[in-house]
Amino acid sequence: MRVEIWSDIACPWCYVGKARFDKALAGFAHRDRIEVVHRSFELDPHRAKDDVQPVLTMLTRKYGMSEAQAQAGEDNLGAQAAAEGLEYRTRGRDHGNTFDMHRLLHFAKAHGRQSELLDALYRANFAEERSVFTEGPERLVDLAVGAGLDAEAARAVLADPAAYADEVRADEEEAARLGATGVPFFVLDRKYGVSGAQPAEVFTQALTQAWADHTPLRLIDQGQRGGGAQACGPDGCAVPRD
Repeated sequence: MRVEIWSDIACPWCYVGKARFDKALAGFAHRDRIEVVHRSFELDPHRAKDDVQPVLTMLTRKYGMSEAQAQAGEDNLGAQAAAEGLEYRTRGRDHGNTFDMHRLLHFAKAHGRQSELLDALYRANFAEERSVFTEGPERLVDLAVGAGLDAEAARAVLADPAAYADEVRADEEEAARLGATGVPFFVLDRKYGVSGAQPAEVFTQALTQAWADHTPLRLIDQGQRGGGAQACGPDGCAVPRD
């Protein structure tokens, strides 16, 4: 069964939500048969690449809250993250465009290292002092290498603005078709949706229900006279004999 998760590296609730989902998945009886695919969603897609500002400044301007309210919200997020065993810097973080990070995540997906890179990007953005927005592509290359990816290949992706750009846009268009207006957004087996950083118990319930409804394909020709129609398989084709 497939679980698709739309998220953004700049989204603190995505950081917390992934930890809660991972906790639920780790305790799920059929976890080895669950495929998790992370999909792209930009919270601020029109922000210029060089437009980087403090998180508190972004929050006060975007949501019209006071700096005290913005800081209180960051402190609350820090507490929520800590409850999940995550580090979270409640002061001094910055905010910027995440498109290149999403492109790099699609590159990582092609090499089987998507979840590892996503975790590295989350840690870098929310827990570490070094910015993922102001230090240039080499900062992202270092994170990619730490996630098990080749440095030169990652550097080439970041140097080519078209590399994996279509994949990012396709994810975002699919999110719109599914009705996702915010993240994190979880889609289980294309039948169930879970919005937001729900408690681990909610993800457990969702996994259990989706799995119960996930049934294998049933053939309609079984039991027919003659044992079924002829077909070809890995061992070749059955040849009718007189």
